[in-house]
Amino acid sequence: MTFSRILIANRGEIALRVLRTVRDLGATSILPYTPEDLMSPAAELADEAHALPEGSSYTDAQAILALARSTGAQAIHPGYGFLSESAEFAQAVIEAGITWVGPSPSAMEALGDKMSARRTAESAGVDPVPGITEPITEVETITAFAARYGYPVALKRTDGGGGRGITVLASDEEAASTPALASAAAGSGTLILERFVTRARHIETQCARDAHGGFAVISSRDCTLQRRNQKLLEEAPAPFLPEGLHERLVEASRRLMEAVGYVGVATCEFLLTPAGDLWFLEVNPRLQVEHCVSEEVTGLDLVALQLRLAEGGRIGQIDPVRGHSIELRITCEDPGRGLAPATGTITRLRWPAGPGVRIESGVTEGDVVTPMFDPMLAKIVITGADRDQALARARRALAETIVEGVTVCTGLHSEVLTRPAFTQADEQSGLGVSTRWIEEEVLPDLAQEAPAADDQGEQAPAEQSPRTRSSYVIELNGRRMQLTLPDGILAPSNPGRGFTSRSRRMQPLRGRASSGRTRTGADSGMTEPGVIAAPMQAIVTRICVEPGQQVCEGDLLVVLESMKMENYVHAPHDGQVGEIPVSAGRTVSAGDVLVRLSTPEPTPQEA
Repeated sequence: MTFSRILIANRGEIALRVLRTVRDLGATSILPYTPEDLMSPAAELADEAHALPEGSSYTDAQAILALARSTGAQAIHPGYGFLSESAEFAQAVIEAGITWVGPSPSAMEALGDKMSARRTAESAGVDPVPGITEPITEVETITAFAARYGYPVALKRTDGGGGRGITVLASDEEAASTPALASAAAGSGTLILERFVTRARHIETQCARDAHGGFAVISSRDCTLQRRNQKLLEEAPAPFLPEGLHERLVEASRRLMEAVGYVGVATCEFLLTPAGDLWFLEVNPRLQVEHCVSEEVTGLDLVALQLRLAEGGRIGQIDPVRGHSIELRITCEDPGRGLAPATGTITRLRWPAGPGVRIESGVTEGDVVTPMFDPMLAKIVITGADRDQALARARRALAETIVEGVTVCTGLHSEVLTRPAFTQADEQSGLGVSTRWIEEEVLPDLAQEAPAADDQGEQAPAEQSPRTRSSYVIELNGRRMQLTLPDGILAPSNPGRGFTSRSRRMQPLRGRASSGRTRTGADSGMTEPGVIAAPMQAIVTRICVEPGQQVCEGDLLVVLESMKMENYVHAPHDGQVGEIPVSAGRTVSAGDVLVRLSTPEPTPQEA
């Protein structure tokens, strides 16, 4: 391997995933971190962990690049999310003389948003979902399209990802009143329009192409089980495909990769309708969250393959698919409340083990889950000789899983893995679910069965370690290090000043944990007249009104983002905007006041 020093521009489970391969290959892993991640498993395992400048984040391209230069990194692996799909960052990395572990900036631009991806697909002779490959700015364009194709239709932000920035419209009335057009006009992204396919499977291919023209589909995957257009469960290979469809998937994927001169690994995503239509959705020019299931059924290390292709190497031999693998995304979402985001402190954590079980996680006991990052805590990847064995092992693995202190979606997975529509499909009927199945059939049932929140139990003090030495994580000149000292060497009057003891932090707390559910606006301040409160813990991404402005019922006031999902806060009645005690970029808790809305006094005629 040419690279000896590789910077991993990410955090959490994907940072761990990449740095483990880097260590397997004998190279040095370099990891940037923010204060929240000082104690993270990824920072602990990295060969070198360096603090980003105060106020920086994992999307700060200049800070990441400066760190790469100062540490002598020869390559940057972006993982997924953050800067992984930024063509500008990729170009800056290349111009700095550092290898970008990913496709060329030109290929990223051709595939980088939904509009350019549609144009690329059309030029390659691959049919996208029926839609309009031009910016949508007028309601009339939506209604005319719906008159031809029917409702529902989907407005999609071209820079959206993972289901983010999608607005589904079911009628002309919804089209006329949607805040998405106003949001786009205010600078929140460009919109395209597509049919919203309500009955389809989400099928994708894990692809690779090298600089010598070599191409391979490593495996197919089924990612149909979703909520809010974000995946929850994936499996490889995609089961019960109609005859000849695999060959169609391979050919469409090959055309897409060749059309942009792609070098690296990628995922090509499609919708498969009951009628057999195969429509292109998008290409993800990076590693996907669900890449693990393709690795499990082929024995291939996709991160190692990425690094080899970035060095100019060939794809090499790809073993045939064997067995079946299922990935369960463990997210901080409450199935009993429609998968509403949940936050809290992880007080107890136990992952499953045994034959066929692989855990990809970047959290430990004591970690605090906030709305600042993706809601996924871990991936449980289960592999068996066939699909039935993988399903059985998945049910066993879920029964072993314990997460306390924050609500997670394991109850939803347990329900899904017992439903015949998912488990008892056959060659004749195919897989009996669609991308809307979770929202339309499973979640309503779970909402009716939702138990009351657990009572908060008393917590016993953590046991003291019997060791005669203790290790502490410190930060020295901006670099994370571990310091081991004899117990008692620190002053008893102020033990540990300036240090954070990992051994103390990692002690499990005993007793029952709370469910981790957040307050709703109705619980905390919404009874005060004129107060518009945050319905959940979230980040304020945009303020759409100004003090003194007159608004009508239904007008968009504030846009919130919680765990990658946008939430629109509308005026509940006509009125005048008074105080706005929040600002864009601020994190608010459930119940925090967003806007105070006064109702104008009625005129004498109205009275």
